[in-house]
Amino acid sequence: MFLAMSRILGTALAPVKHREEKTTLRSVTPRAKTVDVDLAPPTKRVPPKVPEGTPVVPPQDLASRPRRNRRSATVREAFRETILSPSNFIYPIFVHDGDDDIPIDSMPGQTRLGWKSGMVKKVREARAAGVNQVVVFPKTPDNLKSATAEECFNPNGLAQRSISLLKDTFPDLEVYTDVALDPYNTMGHDGMVRSDGVIMNDETVYYLCKQAVSQARAGADVISPSDMMDGRVGAIREALDAEGFTNVAIMSYTAKYNSAYYGPFRDALASAPRPGTEDWSIPKDKAEYQMDPANFRECLREAALDEAEGADIMMVKPAGAYLDIIRALKDNSTLPVSAYQVSGEYSMLKAAAAAGYLNEKDAVLESLIAIKRAGADLTLTYFAIDAAKWLQEM
Repeated sequence: MFLAMSRILGTALAPVKHREEKTTLRSVTPRAKTVDVDLAPPTKRVPPKVPEGTPVVPPQDLASRPRRNRRSATVREAFRETILSPSNFIYPIFVHDGDDDIPIDSMPGQTRLGWKSGMVKKVREARAAGVNQVVVFPKTPDNLKSATAEECFNPNGLAQRSISLLKDTFPDLEVYTDVALDPYNTMGHDGMVRSDGVIMNDETVYYLCKQAVSQARAGADVISPSDMMDGRVGAIREALDAEGFTNVAIMSYTAKYNSAYYGPFRDALASAPRPGTEDWSIPKDKAEYQMDPANFRECLREAALDEAEGADIMMVKPAGAYLDIIRALKDNSTLPVSAYQVSGEYSMLKAAAAAGYLNEKDAVLESLIAIKRAGADLTLTYFAIDAAKWLQEM
């Protein structure tokens, strides 16, 4: 038996051994040779020249040369993995209760738009460029602000009037809103501030629900809570459904970081936290409720909660410095992901371009490609109109 098995195994293994003995490594001998002109049709193409002094070397023996797939504009476009489109953009607009458009010094090219005329004109320009989504941010007059921010749900408030006018003028325009108390709060925070400096969560959420419903009544398509209070997505979803607004979507600011990039935005709305007093402590920043820029895993917890509570879209803010967070949300949820290229990102690019350090068009489009490549389905950007026009020219 042993002898028979040995003969069988020997017979079976012999061809393998024979093949191994015959196997040779790929040759590294140079393969360059002179091309016989008789082997190709006549042509008027002139062989390219090389710089004088170029060394004569044999071709490397490479099976794969990735540059072959980048050799021409046609090939590069055919293999492009990430395609920008104006349909990916949401244009943020600042509105105020006046007639004139007021330039925002810290955001060159951006203005506080008069809600009756300038706003409509700017949105018409955006639509002509292919951008049919906007988010409205109202500049609330100081005399209408209060510690509890009741103006946020005034049915005839600036935000509500702006939303209604936009939907009356452009019925198919997708209108997003901002849900938070800071534009209406005398203390400059997204929630009500207790005297010891604590941001009151549940009381704030109660008013956020009233704000969201008032915006839906005005015609908003998507409610966007940016406040970062716990439980607000579920509470807003319940409030909207109770009022019959089951088709109004929620784009939650899921991973909103306590970032240094928000300065110009707060200039535009005069919504920065105010100094406290001896009797009333006001936090100097929003670290108590916005996320720590050092944290990654925390965004997964926020995402799981928002999805469970009924969010339709999840947002990362800011965008450029948080591409890893965009990817994390994309990889861990089936919901669409949006990202906000915030005011500080905008102003940095504008300043560098104005100084001649960068080509504005190229740098902006590259930044937007990076945000989409990371996983964003939608990008809120102040460059929306310019970028859409540049894309049309390409």
